[in-house]
Parts: sequence; structure tokens; C-alpha cells
Amino acid sequence: MGKATISERELIKSFINGNHSSLQTLIKRHQNRLYSYIFLLVKDKALADDIFQDTYVKVINTLKRGSYNDEGKFIQWVMRIAHNLVIDHFRKAKKVPTIENSYNDFDVFDTIRFTDPSIEEKLVTDQIHSDVKKLLNYLPEEQREVLYLRCYSGLSFKDIAEQTDVSINTALGRMRYAIINMRKIIEEKRVVLTA
Repeated sequence: MGKATISERELIKSFINGNHSSLQTLIKRHQNRLYSYIFLLVKDKALADDIFQDTYVKVINTLKRGSYNDEGKFIQWVMRIAHNLVIDHFRKAKKVPTIENSYNDFDVFDTIRFTDPSIEEKLVTDQIHSDVKKLLNYLPEEQREVLYLRCYSGLSFKDIAEQTDVSINTALGRMRYAIINMRKIIEEKRVVLTA
């Protein structure tokens, strides 16, 4: 059987059983797509090389631990690892532009952004929004509904009360408990939501 016809599942199983060339076959099969994806996000060859290698280190460690859940979506799983590593890199390397001020008084230019959000900042922000939306699923239905209507639909509490057929105080209370519960969920799941 040629290497091109061996399924990913068979290659993964072979690697777990000690055949390291199986992993090389998997890497070669997907390296162009994965590297191009990483490079498009970071726009730096050296950084793309590092993240590409870090991605496969994580892949190897996960496979060796037996933690990989094979659902026939190997490349999607690897791309997600790479995506998360890119986001982690930009979270750690985030630099706030500052202007040197030789005077001790307040300068308005210290607080102004001089550029639009970079692709890195947009990626991190999009990831945070995605994480928050996933966390909404852990809230009770009434709380999730009020939070969604307020934050995503921009409705006033009066409109929310009318739409959900409850009093304004009930809508406010549900929002309050939704926020409290979201904080608990974030702590329990150790979710990092900083940009």
C-alpha cells in the first residue's frame, strides 16, 4: 500500500505503536496547507516556522498521551492547535504603543490609538467573542436569553421585558445573575478572556 493511500487513522495508530515515519508521512501530507495558514496569520517566516514546529510538538505529545479523539478530522484538529498557538503568541507579545513624554503632565497623545486594530488584535478579539458565545450555552435559558438580547441585539431592558413577557425588575435580575454565573463559569473552566 502506497503512503498516499494509507488513511490518517492508520498512520496515527502506527505512530502511537512506535512507527515514527508514520508521523512524518502525516506532516508531509499537510505541511503546505498548515504552514501557509500560519504564515498568513503571522506574516513572519521565522515566527511561522516556530509556530509550525510548536504545533507538531503539541500534536506529538497529545498522540503519545492517547488524548487524541479520532473523528476523521485530523487536519482540522491540527489547524485549531496552530490557530490557538498563534493567538497565544499575540496575547503574550501584545505591545501597547506609547509616546515618550518628557513632561510630567497628562498628554492626550498617550491615550490615542494611532492605527487600526492589527490582524493579531482582531484574531484575539474574535477568539474572545467566540469563547464568550460558547460560555453562554452553560447559562440557564432565561439568563442566556436576556444576556443575548441586551448584549448582542442591543435591546433596552424595557424592550427585553416586553419581549420575554416579564417585569423590568425580573429582566434586570436575570441579567445580574447571568453576569454572576458567567464569572463563575469563566473561573471554573479557567478561560482567559484578555486581549
